[in-house]
Amino acid sequence: MKQETILLVDDEQEIVDLLDIYFSNEGYRLLKAADGIEALHCLNREEVDLIILDVMMPKMDGIAACIKIREERKMPIIMLSAKNSDMDKIVGLSIGADDYVGKPFNPLELVARAKSQLRRYHKFNQEAPVRGNDNELVFEDLIIDTLRHEVSVDNRKVKLTPREFAILELLARHQGQVLSMEQIYRNIWNEPFLDGGNTVMVHIRNIREKIEVDSKRPCYVQTVWGIGYKLDGPS
Repeated sequence: MKQETILLVDDEQEIVDLLDIYFSNEGYRLLKAADGIEALHCLNREEVDLIILDVMMPKMDGIAACIKIREERKMPIIMLSAKNSDMDKIVGLSIGADDYVGKPFNPLELVARAKSQLRRYHKFNQEAPVRGNDNELVFEDLIIDTLRHEVSVDNRKVKLTPREFAILELLARHQGQVLSMEQIYRNIWNEPFLDGGNTVMVHIRNIREKIEVDSKRPCYVQTVWGIGYKLDGPS
């Protein structure tokens, strides 16, 4: 089995050394970068399965790095930050991060979150035999290719993060069925719901901004007030 590679981007050496021990003990290969610029150079040289990205760094911070990475790459990104307000988390998730962990953190929890992200990423990217168009979920001009992990709207390719794609596919496989925020969160994050409502809403907003002509008046991902969300084709 191929050894999975994690890129850790953080300028705090104590955290880097600590996580190196924990992830190495779990069998992962850990690459290290001290800022966003080093991280981008590393991504051009190495094949990376997951990125752990600190927010506060010199030269290029985690926010700028995450935006740049998401222009071309889909691997999961977990952001680390000592800034733990809801708004900081919303910003991180809005720019394409898949998870947000506040400092200080339990290394075992971070390892568990990384494993969860990798399982889900590989699940939605695993190769499988193509049987005609069985891998496509079609809603008028919206096409979700579950094999290639691609989405197009009116023949225009749309770049979704792994988490956004997972949510859209979940809704598509339950066409017309209303799924609550708790159902979505439990299915996608594999964690107790707790305060996951804001997280789901941010991801839904991001999906709408990418696939809808008018995200304020969505045709595909619709809100059923007081219950949750559903996916339907344009009426």
